[in-house]
Amino acid sequence: MSVQNLLHTADRISTWVGKAFSWLIVGLMLMVVIEVFKRYALNAPTAWIFDASNMMYGTLFMMGGAYTLCQDGHVRGDFFYGSAKPRTQATLDLILYIVFFFPGIIALTYAGWSYAGDSWAIREQTFNAYPLPLYPFKTIIPLAGLIVLMQGLAEILRCIVCIQTGEWTPRLKDADEIDVVEQQLASSTPVLAPASRPIDCSSPSTRSTRSTRRNSAWTSRTCSCRSPTRASKRSRSPRC
Repeated sequence: MSVQNLLHTADRISTWVGKAFSWLIVGLMLMVVIEVFKRYALNAPTAWIFDASNMMYGTLFMMGGAYTLCQDGHVRGDFFYGSAKPRTQATLDLILYIVFFFPGIIALTYAGWSYAGDSWAIREQTFNAYPLPLYPFKTIIPLAGLIVLMQGLAEILRCIVCIQTGEWTPRLKDADEIDVVEQQLASSTPVLAPASRPIDCSSPSTRSTRSTRRNSAWTSRTCSCRSPTRASKRSRSPRC
């Protein structure tokens, strides 16, 4: 099996898990809509709906981590990262995976395994009038950690290949994020202002226009400086 096939196998597993648990969004939406109707229309709220919605959302959040990682969709500050070369990006990613990613995910998986074992031992339940079993939800913690850990190993292998070849290995694409602003700018037609005609100072019309403007300005200054009676007696323009 080639390296690319191995990476795509890990991507397929993460994608399948993410898509399977994404259906929890539909169940969560229906549950909230029905609860709102029962609470405000029928005045019959459900006691366990809050705990159930929290567990469903938490399961969706944790099981979607590996899918987001394989699609390179996690949030990152790419001010310097986006302008760097692929080999530099891969080196930086490899360092961050080793220093931060793996210690955190290993700790999450180990602690989640302990929490799930204790919860199964006592058959842990929620604290309300109609308790729900809590141990299946806590089992999701180590399971999600193992899947993210598998995808993290694939990402490290992808970084090593990029450092050796200088190019990123193509990912198994599922869905691309749509940039609405970029699409609008790409489909828009730029409106250019008409070019202004250069002024020919040597033409007679231009000289006459400039002379008329100077005479008008001088006349306005002259009329504002002298009185009407003295202006009629003098032929020259008085000094202000």
